[in-house]
Amino acid sequence: QVQLVESGGGLVQTGGSLRLSCAASGSIFGFNVVGWYRQGPGKEREWVAHIIKRGTTNTADSVKGRFTISGDNAKNTWYLQMNSLKPEDTAVYYCNAVENLSGREYWGQGTQVAVSS
Repeated sequence: QVQLVESGGGLVQTGGSLRLSCAASGSIFGFNVVGWYRQGPGKEREWVAHIIKRGTTNTADSVKGRFTISGDNAKNTWYLQMNSLKPEDTAVYYCNAVENLSGREYWGQGTQVAVSS
């Protein structure tokens, strides 16, 4: 059973930083793509960033220059470094992973990030 577990969320003031982690377990194939999504209050879930197996990354324009996605394939752990946080970054952040070979998609349970003004 593949599981993704996010951690690192919390309450931070505007301009602060947080680092989210996504730890994966249970996959024997590894993952092609790992991404972060978020869902703010009353909003649709939106894509934030992703990293492809060979290390290529991409981030949404709304967070470009402030958020950085990275990963440690050996540890099956991925990170979202969030700097210069703004109140509009307040959301539940979810980790998403697409498994090699099977193509199955998995989601974590989410971690809450709240940015106070």
